[in-house]
Amino acid sequence: MTTDVHAPAPASPAPRLLRNRAYLLLMTGLTARSLGMGIAGFAIPLVALAITGDVLSAGIISAVGGAGYLLATLPAGVVADRVDRRTLILIAAGVAGALWLTAAGALWMGALHPVHLAIVSFGSQVATAFVGPADDGGLRSVVPAEQMPAARATVEGRESVAALISGPVGGLLYAVSHALPLLGSAIGNLVAAIGAVLIRRPLNGDLGEARRTHPVAALVEGLRYVGSQPLFVVMIALAIVLNTASNGSTVAVTLDLADRGTDPFLIGLLSTMIGASLLIGSFLAPLIVQRVRTGVIVPACMAVMSLAFLAMAIFPTYGAILACYSVAYLLAPALNASIFSYAAVITPEQMQGRFSSVAALSGAASFPLAPLVGSGLLSGVGLATTLLVLALVLVGVAIALALFRPLTRIGTPDTWAAGAA
Repeated sequence: MTTDVHAPAPASPAPRLLRNRAYLLLMTGLTARSLGMGIAGFAIPLVALAITGDVLSAGIISAVGGAGYLLATLPAGVVADRVDRRTLILIAAGVAGALWLTAAGALWMGALHPVHLAIVSFGSQVATAFVGPADDGGLRSVVPAEQMPAARATVEGRESVAALISGPVGGLLYAVSHALPLLGSAIGNLVAAIGAVLIRRPLNGDLGEARRTHPVAALVEGLRYVGSQPLFVVMIALAIVLNTASNGSTVAVTLDLADRGTDPFLIGLLSTMIGASLLIGSFLAPLIVQRVRTGVIVPACMAVMSLAFLAMAIFPTYGAILACYSVAYLLAPALNASIFSYAAVITPEQMQGRFSSVAALSGAASFPLAPLVGSGLLSGVGLATTLLVLALVLVGVAIALALFRPLTRIGTPDTWAAGAA
């Protein structure tokens, strides 16, 4: 790679980003959509449990939505590199918003069937899969390479705020009416669609060049690019395990509390603790990323997360779980900001959407797996054993990352371009 990347002073990128209208509109839409989807994600297991009366059925309905995201992830990256990304965000977010409106209306009238909820969850996640690479590719198009760590840290901060408030807001809305969280998701997606309309500058590079390649060939090219990077391959594989274990534990805890009749607001506080941990971490992320090697940040993050989850497994009480969630994700924003910024800097612009979609497999694969793993273990062995099994998996991931040489040799942002070359 020939891109010349220099480490910016920690405070310098912020004013320039704040004057970047396209970036601000992308972030506004992303925040609204993240908040809406977070509220819906909190409510879906509870709504499914309420209309089915069965813990495993609720997990299956949640898994159906994750399957939609997984199936659409790779095609979405190809599409995001071949069409106008602003239009793609508008259509996909608009479709997701409309789907959630149908579910909210049916539930409001007491006519929501489990199949209807599963279809809406599936369709909205398919739409979300298309918005993701369009957002990521658009971000790289409107933000200079030297500002990417600051931009990614800001993304982490906004998503942390969404995670911080989505749980309690979802709990309060659910207590008023089971339909209101679904309506909140619809509104969040519609705000993202409106934001895409207001963006005036292109979010793509040369579309003509991209369209000269057959879609299947473009997909193969993207897979070949990611497959040629051992770092990307191993990180994606381990992230699938990590996301399945961590999200599966959250599903198990949520369903266990709901099955015992816990107040929805108290259940929502779990998401609040996760969000608070992420929010604090997002403020620390820019400083950490600029001054600490990426190869140190990732293992350190996993060590903190593993120890927190292991403590949660040993002491599976509500108070202990709440406390563990408050520290488990403190370094996650720094991890995401460093790894995704590094990937954005070394990946060609015309490959951004496809790389994003392939990388998203780490989350996409966990979406259907986590509810099944969490609900399946919970129904079979109970909460304490479920948490212990998943915590030990996280310990294994932490050890593997600490020993992975292509990761541990990555330095600070000022060395990324030279190291990639």
